[in-house]
This record gives sequence, C-alpha cells and structure tokens, in this order.
Amino acid sequence: MTTRKPATIAVRTGIESDSQYHAVVPPIYLSTNYSFPAFGEVPKYDYTRSGNPNRGLLEKALFELESGQGAVVTNCGTSALNLWVSAFLSPDDLIVAPHDCYGGTYRLFNTRAKKGDFQTLFIDQSDPNALQAALAKKPKLLLIETPSNPLVRVVDIADICQQAHAVGALVAVDNTFLTPVFQKPLELGADFVIHSTTKFINGHSDVIGGVVITKTEQHAEELAWWGNCLGSTGTPFDSYMTLRGIRTLGARMRVHEESSRAILDYLQCEALVKVIYHPSLPEHPGHEIAKKQQSGFGSMLSFEFAGSFEQLKYFVSQLTLFSLAESLGGVESLICHPASMTHRAMGEEALAEAGVSQQLLRLSVGLEDAQDLIDDLAQAFAKAQEAY
Repeated sequence: MTTRKPATIAVRTGIESDSQYHAVVPPIYLSTNYSFPAFGEVPKYDYTRSGNPNRGLLEKALFELESGQGAVVTNCGTSALNLWVSAFLSPDDLIVAPHDCYGGTYRLFNTRAKKGDFQTLFIDQSDPNALQAALAKKPKLLLIETPSNPLVRVVDIADICQQAHAVGALVAVDNTFLTPVFQKPLELGADFVIHSTTKFINGHSDVIGGVVITKTEQHAEELAWWGNCLGSTGTPFDSYMTLRGIRTLGARMRVHEESSRAILDYLQCEALVKVIYHPSLPEHPGHEIAKKQQSGFGSMLSFEFAGSFEQLKYFVSQLTLFSLAESLGGVESLICHPASMTHRAMGEEALAEAGVSQQLLRLSVGLEDAQDLIDDLAQAFAKAQEAY
C-alpha cells in the first residue's frame, strides 16, 4: 500500500470504521466499561481509563502523522510531560531541559525535582558548551522545545539527538508550535514527540489534551501502562473532538502561516516594535536550522514593545481582534504577555535567564482575515503612540 500523505491520514483516520451501523464518522463511545465476552476472556477494551475506541483512533492518527509506532493521549499537555518523566525517571536520574521552555514545563520539572522525584538541569541548548557540559552528566532524558515558547528559538534536533544518544539519553521534542505539518522530530532522530493537543492539533480552543508519541512499540507499551496506572489518559469525548479538529489541521496550518507572514511584514515597519522573534526572518539566529529541519515556519511570533510598560498595557487594551488570553493555536487570534501570564510561575530570576522580558508580547495568529488583523494592530499602535 502506498504511504499516505499527512492530509489524508488526518482526514481519513476512523472514517467508515463503524461496523454496526456503518456511520461514516465514528461515533462517541462514552461507556466507562465494557463487558467481557466470557469468564476469563479479556476484551480489547475493559475500562475506559486503560483504553477506549475514540482515544485509540486519535492515538493512531497522531502517531501516523508523526511517523511513530505508538502514542498515549492524555488529559492535557502538562500531563503528557508528567507521564513521560514518570515512566522513565527515578530519583537519581537527570533530565536536561531548555532554560527558555514553556512556563508550565519549567514549573513541573522544577517542582518535582525539589521533591526529590528526579534531578533537573535547565540549560541554553543553543550553547554548545552548555550542552556538552550537561551531557557529560549522563542524563537519562533530554527535552527539546523547538521553536521555543515564547521566544521562538530554534535548535538543531538531529545534532542534539545524536549527541544525547551517544551518552545513552532518550530525547523528546515538544512539537506543539509546528505540529507534524511543519516538523517531524522522530524522522530527525528523536525518541518521543510531545504535544499539547489543546493547541494547533485540536485548533478550536475548546478541548484540553496532550499526547506522547513514540518511535518504538516498546516505549508505547510502557507509556500506556503508566498512563493507566497514573490515570492521566484522555476522555472519549475529548478524543472525539480532537480527532474532529485534526481533520482540518493541514488547511488550518497553511492559513495560520500565510497570515503570520503578512503580519510580520507589517510589524517590521512599526515604530513601537523593537525586536521581532520569528525563525522565518533571516536575522533570526535559528533561521538556517529552521530551513533545514522544518517544512514551514509556523504562525507563533513574539516581539519586544519599544515604548514604556504603561504604553504597552494601553496598546493591548485597544486591540479588538486579539484576545488577551493564554494558550495558542486556535482559530481566534490571541495576544499574551508571557512574563505575567504563561511564564509567571518561573519567577523573575529564571525569566531573566531565559530572556523573557516585561516588554515581550506573544501573538498567536488565528484564521481571521489577515488584513483585518493588521488593521487592528495598526489602530492600537497609533492610539498608544498618541496617548503617550
């Protein structure tokens, strides 16, 4: 059989799989439990925490999209990270993570390390010396987040995986920003891919979820056991909704990126924009790496506001098409102030080390008309300029 393209996998997974009534779209199996065919005969599904038809279809779609061999869908992105470290780390084991990762990731790893569950080392993974020194400590796991949240930094997945494997470490890549539409970490050498499916995968800001995707069936089995043990697996309804969102993933990602390019062109001419962070820009430090390992640049971007902090707050208050909210990747456009929102749990010292300033704003470009979004930004910048 010819290998199916991502768009086909996204649309066709589960279609016409209903054997009872031959529904084109698979139904929702809300049952918490399933009867045993006979005494001592264990069925494929017995209890929804350990397995469910809807979650199974979503897992299949996700691991096929990422060129993997298995997946475990969880009840949120943080739960996916927690499942991964719980399955593979003991108290004496070390995980190396990026110093500029998502604030929730930092909080999870830092807090669990303080409890003695495992050891954590946050480093600048774009610094060869820092990476080499960290790997010399023989970590068990290494997490890559590229592009990073919120500064959209890019690191070389293939190179880091090669170095990590040389010391026996397993590598996971948080692929939330790009999705398998624009980046395939397993094909670049990673052992796992992690997503907050809440974001672009679902794409409609109405379902919380996460997933760990594996390169091997053995790792998938281990994670499935731990997912059932910890009770971190996703629900049938959420799985159904997320699979529904995936069916338009390719089309959505193309429009997200097209609109972000138009907005980037506009922002480069705006006086109140000091520095723009996006890997499509030639001056971005990770531009050449991004061109090598990505098939697209994505739609997440950040910029430093050039005016005062009070002026920044006024600018945000004047926007009408960018909602001031956390999360990202939905059909609606969002603006976020990471230092006081998504990354506030890191603390001032860690924020400063990661380069997340009080002047930083992050945009999640949605599917509204690009010119309308530009017009909205322009009028808010103009009002901020006039008021101050």
